[in-house]
Amino acid sequence: MSIRANETQPSATVSITVPLTIRKRGGRKLVLSPAGGEITAPTRQRIDNTLVKALARAFRWRKLLETGVYATVAEMADAEKINRSYVSRVLRISLLPPAVVERLLNGRQSETLTLQDLMRDRPILWEDVSLGSPAASP
Repeated sequence: MSIRANETQPSATVSITVPLTIRKRGGRKLVLSPAGGEITAPTRQRIDNTLVKALARAFRWRKLLETGVYATVAEMADAEKINRSYVSRVLRISLLPPAVVERLLNGRQSETLTLQDLMRDRPILWEDVSLGSPAASP
């Protein structure tokens, strides 16, 4: 009588499958649960460097226009060697309400909010912008 090794010895390899989604936000990877929600971890501020850089550019460019350094967006875009459309879309961010700008700078916006959301070619109702719950503010 011969006994095969597979019948008496359990397999040494065990595979475990965990359904999750990985998304990039601000250059960092974010793990989402199967339901699409963020996996609960200690809450901390998540400053999105892409949003902060865009805000800084928007306010700098707005100041350059307001002080008369450049007369038009086209002139400024040509001098900065940046696409005119991009400059126009980023400049719109400088018109955000101060409370929204503060939340973005402090990292209290929703994880789903991206720079592309803020630069859309449609009017934005700030109530619709997913910045997180008011309870999250200090």
